[in-house]
Amino acid sequence: MTAAAGWLSTADPVLVEPVAGSDRPARYHLAETLDGLYTPYALRLPDGPGPHPFVLVAYGNGGGGMAWLRDRVHRFRHVTDVLLDAGYACAWTRYRTEVELGYQRGGPLRSEVRQGMGLLNRAPLEYEDEVAVLRDVAAHPAVDAGNLFHLGVSHAGEMLLKLCSQYPGLLRAGVAVEPAAHEVLTLRLEDAPTVETVDGLRDIEHLELRGTAQVRERIVDPEEVARRLAAVDLPVLVVGREQDELQGIFRLTYELLAEHHDDVQWRSWSHDVHGFVYPETDDEGVTHVDDVQREALAAIVAFLDAHRG
Repeated sequence: MTAAAGWLSTADPVLVEPVAGSDRPARYHLAETLDGLYTPYALRLPDGPGPHPFVLVAYGNGGGGMAWLRDRVHRFRHVTDVLLDAGYACAWTRYRTEVELGYQRGGPLRSEVRQGMGLLNRAPLEYEDEVAVLRDVAAHPAVDAGNLFHLGVSHAGEMLLKLCSQYPGLLRAGVAVEPAAHEVLTLRLEDAPTVETVDGLRDIEHLELRGTAQVRERIVDPEEVARRLAAVDLPVLVVGREQDELQGIFRLTYELLAEHHDDVQWRSWSHDVHGFVYPETDDEGVTHVDDVQREALAAIVAFLDAHRG
């Protein structure tokens, strides 16, 4: 059966738009998710024929769709410009909204076939949309499928750990910046003084855990945490931020990873902005980037360079 005239395969971008001040446009693709829907990512390619190493760039919780993605592509373009200049293909991506404790309660995703079609034991979660994007972009002729990397900030830093614990072998290395890894670490938060739970959903916006001892004493299942982190099969750079209320989580994530792996690194900077490694470009096209952000981005690129195959 041939495709109808004008039909695009998933190998084709659904939209190509220029990025101001650059000759390297954003190509918006749709990756088929593990349950047969689609999730978007915006691919940018460096100069030269390739195939190029690739960095998946992610931030925070999911939702927002194409509108969110296009805003990120343009307003937070600096990180992708830096990666492109270093020779990396890269893509901002969007994924489904986080499910409260979905990783903790759901377990590994299993896929079977019934009546010739797929059957899953649970719905895919947000980090599994990243799996779909990585598999999709790996098939792109300009991308080196053996050199895929992940850069995630905040919740997306935790997503890197979730992904690696259940889908080994996809990535060569990853960077977890300010990783909000409370679910991976099985942290007991319901009795924290600033946390309120309503209808099973926890409000942790005002959670404060600055010390590793505070975090360690809240781990509910140390054996499960050890199993998860031992399954992380790649080098990881964990990045903290001195002013962050969750610096204890960031640091302990590094320390627990380092108990299982020699190729884990820790860096931390002093900065007022959560997600500081993603400098913002204003409506006039001016990127506001300071020396700390430049240093941190240079350290991230050096880490990626050190692990390219």
